[in-house]
Amino acid sequence: MSATVDLVPPNPVEAILRTERMPSIWCPGCGIGTTVNCFARALLQAKLDPKKVVVVSGIGCSGRIAGYVDLDSFHTTHGRAIPFATGLKLANPELTTIVYSGDGDLVGIGGNHFIHAARRNVDLKVFCVNNFTYGMTGGQVAPTTPLRALSTTTPYGCFEQPFNLPQLAEAAGAVYVARWTCYHVRQLAHAMGEALRKKGFAFIEILSPCPTLYLRRNRLGDGVAMMQYFKEASVVRHAAPTGEVGIDFQGPLAVGKFVDIERPDFLELVNQQLGRTLDAEYAGCGGEGDYVRG
Repeated sequence: MSATVDLVPPNPVEAILRTERMPSIWCPGCGIGTTVNCFARALLQAKLDPKKVVVVSGIGCSGRIAGYVDLDSFHTTHGRAIPFATGLKLANPELTTIVYSGDGDLVGIGGNHFIHAARRNVDLKVFCVNNFTYGMTGGQVAPTTPLRALSTTTPYGCFEQPFNLPQLAEAAGAVYVARWTCYHVRQLAHAMGEALRKKGFAFIEILSPCPTLYLRRNRLGDGVAMMQYFKEASVVRHAAPTGEVGIDFQGPLAVGKFVDIERPDFLELVNQQLGRTLDAEYAGCGGEGDYVRG
C-alpha cells in the first residue's frame, strides 16, 4: 500500500500553497478555494519567479487568500488593498503585483481606490471574487448584490442597482477585463495567466457561491446548486460591450474576455513626463556642464 501511495505524483499546486495551514477556513461549498487552485496553476504556467511575485488582499472571506499562498503576501486593512499594492509596485517595479480580494473589499469599501488605480493604469492584476454579499461580516447587502436578492440588511429585497463590474473597470480605464465563474476553472486559469502577462491594470471578476449566507438566505440551495446554475446560465460572450453584461438575480450570466487593449501604464507615463522635464532643464542650462541626465 505504501509503495502505491509513493507512486502518486504530488499535486503541482502545492508548490504555491502554505499546505501547513490547510484545511482552510472557508465554508463547505464556497468557491474561493477553487479560485486559488486556478491562480496557482496560472502562476506555474506563467513561470514567474516566485521571489518577484507579491499578493495583496484586504478584509473579508477572500481577503484570507493572502495567508494561504506561499508567496510574499500582505493582508491589509478593509478596502485598502489597491493603494497598498500601488505603493509596492511603484517602490519595486520588478514585482508582479496581484490584488486578490472580494467584491465588498475592492468595490465597496475600496471603490474609490479601484477606479483611480484603473484610471492611472497602475500595473496591477486585480482578481475580484464576487459572491454578491459581505460574507465575513454577516451577509449584508453589497454593491454587487442583484436587485431583489435578500440579505441581512435588505430583508425585503435589494432595491439598489448593483455595479456592473466589467463596465466599471472598463469605464475607469482598465486595459484587460474578463469575467468567469468558479465552474469555468480552465477558462479562469487561462484568463489569470493572460492577466499576469498583461502590462497595466488587469481586472478579472470571478463569480463564486456563498452557501452559508447568500444562498441560504435566498433559498438557492447549496454550493453544488450554484455551480449548476453557473454551468447552465453562463453564456460566453468574448468582446461583448461591457454595458450589456450586468447581472440580474438568477438571470443569464455573460462570461468571457471583454477588454484587451494597450495603453501606457502609470510608470511609463511618469518616466515619459520626467524625461521631457529633464530634457527641458538640460537644454535650459546650456546642454553641458551644469546638468547631466542619468
